[in-house]
Amino acid sequence: MRRIMDFNTCATYFKKIEETSSRLETTELLADMLAQVSASEVDKLVYLSLGTLGSLYNKVEFNISDKLLNKIIAEVVELEESVVIQEVKMSGDPGDYVYAYLSKAGLTGQSISVSEVYDKLLGIASAAGSGSQEKKISGTAQLLKRLDPLSAKYVVRIPIGKMRLGFSDVTILDALSWMISGDKSHRSEIERAYNVSADVGRIAYTVKQKGIDGLADIAIQLGIPIRPAAAERLPTAEAIIEKLGEVAAEPKIDGFRLQCHYAKQEQLRAPASGTAELDGDLLETKQHTRIYSRNLEDMTHMFPDLVQAIEQLGVDSIIFEGEAVAFNPDTEEFLPFQETIQRRRKHQVSEKVKEIPLRLFGFDLLYLNGESYINTPYQKRRELLNQVLSGSQGDLQVIKEQTYRTATELSEFFLAQIEHGLEGIMAKRLDAPYAAGARNYNWVKFKREEKSELNDSIDCVVMGYKYGKGRRTGFGIGAFLVGIYNRREDVFETVSNVGTGLTDMQWQEMKQRADELKLKEKPIRYEVPKELEQDVWLHPEMVVEILADEITRSPLHTAGKHRHEQGYALRFPRLVRWRDKTPEQATTVNELMDMFSQQKHR
Repeated sequence: MRRIMDFNTCATYFKKIEETSSRLETTELLADMLAQVSASEVDKLVYLSLGTLGSLYNKVEFNISDKLLNKIIAEVVELEESVVIQEVKMSGDPGDYVYAYLSKAGLTGQSISVSEVYDKLLGIASAAGSGSQEKKISGTAQLLKRLDPLSAKYVVRIPIGKMRLGFSDVTILDALSWMISGDKSHRSEIERAYNVSADVGRIAYTVKQKGIDGLADIAIQLGIPIRPAAAERLPTAEAIIEKLGEVAAEPKIDGFRLQCHYAKQEQLRAPASGTAELDGDLLETKQHTRIYSRNLEDMTHMFPDLVQAIEQLGVDSIIFEGEAVAFNPDTEEFLPFQETIQRRRKHQVSEKVKEIPLRLFGFDLLYLNGESYINTPYQKRRELLNQVLSGSQGDLQVIKEQTYRTATELSEFFLAQIEHGLEGIMAKRLDAPYAAGARNYNWVKFKREEKSELNDSIDCVVMGYKYGKGRRTGFGIGAFLVGIYNRREDVFETVSNVGTGLTDMQWQEMKQRADELKLKEKPIRYEVPKELEQDVWLHPEMVVEILADEITRSPLHTAGKHRHEQGYALRFPRLVRWRDKTPEQATTVNELMDMFSQQKHR
């Protein structure tokens, strides 16, 4: 019998999850909730629980600002907008405010299913053109008026991206395993499928419909991004050759890492939710090309020049990766990353295309003319990529590569790249498959040394901040706490406070970015000692690149801390830049421990 879940049931689970401080209990609650919903609704339930209407690569934008949401709430509670603005501000959360008001009014709402809530929200987000703002206001207000107070509390957060129940896609994968077996024993099978098809709704639907065995049929599909492989670090050319043997090496370019999907005719999956798509049906679409960022965001509309180059390749279908960088066609030189980052924009795209041309350097092939090459040795994948891109000119080229057997030759190649102003090289094992979603020694990055004991920077998640003192009272922020990712436990562990090395402009930007992520309480995925309590806690979303003099052992910080063993910390950390990464793509505890070991042997 088909089980339709009432949204109030879903909201009751959300309330329990929001109130628990236990990661295990969160996983168990999610598993119980997923067990009760039908396969036909599970994808929608998963997306809503993450506060979205689609997977990472298929985010649906509501274009509802905090100001517009106040108008909507004013209509729901039948108060003046000025009153609502003040009361919501005092409450600190629009969901809590709506819940309190509707509860006090004694409203009980109607029975409404998860699917109906999802479909109504999708319709609201899709409103466009003349009168769209009024449609968004009336549509959202009507939906909220139909809901019971608890359901309204969570639904009102979704359009402004503030659901923030404290878990991620990774927790959903754990919950699916827990739903089946009461533990995480199926996590590796579920994650394998998610790595090659990064749509958590599709994965959940498959598990509900076909069980764990059904995941064996999950394969690369055009239009659904593959989670990118990541590189390990080694400090010297000698260490690379010793670890990998003969390697292929290429310049390490500092730009946008992009995953490009192209299909001739109408073979590309349309970005939509629902079980018809999840069954693998190919939907008609006029868009033949899609371009995804490292964190799986659809950036196609930002790069019309690259789309044009890709569509001239002369293949039926292809998925390949490349690095896009701003390029001066007159001097044949790469421009600084600060120039490249300006191409990341939603508006005035055509003007920036002319002002800052990009060049896309392909470096790996994953799929070609209907056949997956993800398990093919790297050397063969590279040969095929060379063939496909050999006739390309201008905006699209294959990155130069050479093979090396000795450390001396590899070191010479490395130094040549440094002389050209690049940050280092990537070395790749010739017989390695593509390790989707994994970080291992199939790929190794070797970067130029800064004036420190470390041979690389560290990507950290900003966890919270302290109010400023002295001259920083004007910024409202004086220092911020950063952490790294513990992949095994799916938590973030502290590694440093950062309070120096920022310009006034960077402090202002940090405060602005941080305040968009403010939370009332510390997230349950944060492992933070009481000595490092913050004035303001942040949702784990902002990733920054940090450079430090060295890694030290710390009795305070929790990164790598185990029982009586000390953790790890950064000495003299300073901000380099903000990174286009998901928090789970930050530096891991294991990586930091490896870097500490390499530092000791320098």
